[in-house]
Amino acid sequence: MWKDFKEFAFKGNVLDLAIAVVIGAAFGNIVSSLVANIITPIIAALTGKVDVSGLHVTIGNANLTYGLFLQSIIDFLIIAFSIFLFVRILMKFKRKKEPAKEETPAIDAKEELLKEIRDLLKEKQ
Repeated sequence: MWKDFKEFAFKGNVLDLAIAVVIGAAFGNIVSSLVANIITPIIAALTGKVDVSGLHVTIGNANLTYGLFLQSIIDFLIIAFSIFLFVRILMKFKRKKEPAKEETPAIDAKEELLKEIRDLLKEKQ
């Protein structure tokens, strides 16, 4: 069982996945900072509000903080778009491997002549 686990754990796919999770977490922090420090102030300036996440409505005793929900949607859209752009840029830099074209070897003139002689002999028989 230990051998099977080692084979699974140290496969390239598992290590690649672990690296992707760590890089994704770091990238998420960068995007969160972008949203909190740049995008949200721009939206606040455009809408005239200081903080979108502070929007709320009180209905009776319930306090509905729809601003937090809006901020979560904005964060998601920005993160999704950033990842889309990042992957698109990576795909442009990635070299596409073209399938190897099988070239038929050039037939020597002597070989061609021998094939013709063979075919003629077959016809005579």
